[in-house]
Amino acid sequence: MMLLLLSVVVLLVVGGCACVVWAARGGPPWTRAVARTTLAAGELVRASGRSGGNRGRGGDAD
Repeated sequence: MMLLLLSVVVLLVVGGCACVVWAARGGPPWTRAVARTTLAAGELVRASGRSGGNRGRGGDAD
């Protein structure tokens, strides 16, 4: 079951990346919508990774 879920997630990511490239080359309007969604999801993932502050770093921030 977990392998199936991971496979679906990987397929969605690959499809989204393909739409980003296709939209950048002037694809149809629906690819631009999928590309926008993919880029927004990527930004959310990046922001959630940064929300931990200095977690995992040794030493002071000074």
